[in-house]
Amino acid sequence: MAFVDLNGIRIYYVVHGEGDPIALLHHGFGCTKMWKDIYPALVENGYMVVMYDRRGYGRSDGGTDFEEFYVSDRFRAESINDLNQLMDFLRIGSFHLIGQCEGGVIAIDYAVKFPDRVRTIVTSSTQCYSEIPMSEFNKPKFPNVFQELESELKEKLIEWHGKDRAEPFYNQFRRYGGAYGRDVFDLRDLLPHVICPALVLYPDRSFLFDAEQGVALYRHLPYGELAVLPKCGHNTYEHQPKEYVHHTLSFLKRHQY
Repeated sequence: MAFVDLNGIRIYYVVHGEGDPIALLHHGFGCTKMWKDIYPALVENGYMVVMYDRRGYGRSDGGTDFEEFYVSDRFRAESINDLNQLMDFLRIGSFHLIGQCEGGVIAIDYAVKFPDRVRTIVTSSTQCYSEIPMSEFNKPKFPNVFQELESELKEKLIEWHGKDRAEPFYNQFRRYGGAYGRDVFDLRDLLPHVICPALVLYPDRSFLFDAEQGVALYRHLPYGELAVLPKCGHNTYEHQPKEYVHHTLSFLKRHQY
């Protein structure tokens, strides 16, 4: 295990393989462990894979003000600065980005702020926009508190975030905040500023977002590509990992330097 101090916060990271670097950005309930069915194939195909737990997730510290940070306007800006500092620490110049759901928002934000460092982006199950505040959007999507969840999901969250952190972590995150925020969410004005090739992977059976969200992302990206995964749920990396890797590797091959 490896840790680095980023602005006074202890961040967990891991690097596998050699070759062109790819940074994997987990979703809003996740951590590096969610990529177990994805990263080995990337390594086997000649890529260096960088994974890390963002502030407050997995094995990374949250800091004394994490709850305030999570619902603040600082979240997205500081998340991309943390990524930038991590890649500086690892002495990685330009790289590919893969982001799942909320991680896709961080990837897009990063590509807009640091265009010279991003070779390509892959987003999966990332929301493009909302028509109501996210605090209202989340209520019917996450009706149950931690103790009401199915045992399999509770065990996964405990494995990912630890026995003491899993319950308060989930009960906070199910409401609102993070990259999606608490108000109306919209990437459409930002997407035209993504100047690298970008693949939008989208499931057709997400419990969170309709497939039209993926189409909207694709249509607003100057160099966008779209792949829809049939009979696939929101957690594409888990439901169809082979297809996830296949589309990703094909996309990267199409855009080799």
